[in-house]
Amino acid sequence: MTPSALDANDTASARRELRRRKLTAFLFVAPLLLFLVFAFVAPIATMLVRSVYHPVVSELIPETLEALKDWDGEALPPAEARAVFAADLKRLAGERLSGKLAEEINRALPGSSSTIKASARKLGRMDDAELASAGGAILAAADAAWENPKIWKAIRDAGAAYTPDYYLTALDLEMADGGGVQPRDGAKIYVDLYTKTLRIALYITVLTLIGGYPLAYYLANAESKNANMLMVFVLLPFWTSLLVRTTSWIALLQTSGVVNSVLTGAGITRSPLEMLYTQFSTVLAMTHILMPFMILPLYSVMKGIDPSYMRAAMSMGSKPIPAFLKIYLPMTLPGLSAGVLLVFIISVGYYITPALVGGTDGQMISNIIAFHMQQSNNWELAAALGSLLLAMILVLYWVYDRFVGAGNIKLG
Repeated sequence: MTPSALDANDTASARRELRRRKLTAFLFVAPLLLFLVFAFVAPIATMLVRSVYHPVVSELIPETLEALKDWDGEALPPAEARAVFAADLKRLAGERLSGKLAEEINRALPGSSSTIKASARKLGRMDDAELASAGGAILAAADAAWENPKIWKAIRDAGAAYTPDYYLTALDLEMADGGGVQPRDGAKIYVDLYTKTLRIALYITVLTLIGGYPLAYYLANAESKNANMLMVFVLLPFWTSLLVRTTSWIALLQTSGVVNSVLTGAGITRSPLEMLYTQFSTVLAMTHILMPFMILPLYSVMKGIDPSYMRAAMSMGSKPIPAFLKIYLPMTLPGLSAGVLLVFIISVGYYITPALVGGTDGQMISNIIAFHMQQSNNWELAAALGSLLLAMILVLYWVYDRFVGAGNIKLG
């Protein structure tokens, strides 16, 4: 065999070996990739799609929506379109789906649920021939609300399979009659909730930083015996149920709880303080719960810093505080950044603690998302609120990384 043939053989063999190694490496990471797809990518993608895609009404009354397609939305729809809807409503009453339609239309026009349900019951007892001849008049006789174009407009608007309405609602906005966007009539709660959520998360982050930085510094520089004992107390919350830790704050902060009993018993206060079910109790309980997430990243970085740096700076005439700011603090920025991001992002999406100890004043946006998923059954609005929360976190992370990140901070 010639040398060139041997070289070609060796090259082909090397390529086969490289492909085999790549395939082996891929098979090792494939379970992790599948887990990420099913547990992370797929839920987020589903949430994003559901926030704009809502085909329930279009599937319930497709013929009515087709009949209303060319309606101008000003006067009442044509009699033929109203007759088609009457037939659809009778069919839904027979299939026991009129309540679902009423629920959907009621979101677009509050108060219309009773009109649709009552009319469905009356139409369900009529024959098809009577409905075909005078469907619109029968609707008007069943309920005077059918003479108002608003309910027909709500039906047509709710029939859009793809809609930005849930995002507009999540931003306290709505579509104006003449087109465009305008502030929503009535209570405006969601923007205020986002603002309050960010404010509470910021309070918690600052408090965990104030409490966690000195403790992490002491743990990193203390003798091994003392540091190990204190580290057990730092890790102890991870071995205790979150529900137990949260309900313990209820026992401490309630009107007849430990804190109020001590204060009144010592004569510091004459009457119990209202501490539970407030924003204060949410911040306090979450600061306690999230403190380890600030301490551990800081400790891991501080443990690797040589104490001789500070001693060298002070031996050269620097005072402790300037030496700390110019030498020690910059070296802890990786741990500081990790702790701040970790605590802030976790606290923004926290649910159990605000639900148990926050009351109305201490509720966060996650509690409203859970309400729409579990009680109002408005999954689309919950998905829109969650998508906006995700977008807000990504924007804040980008701003932090761009302007405040460890690589961009210049001290001294």
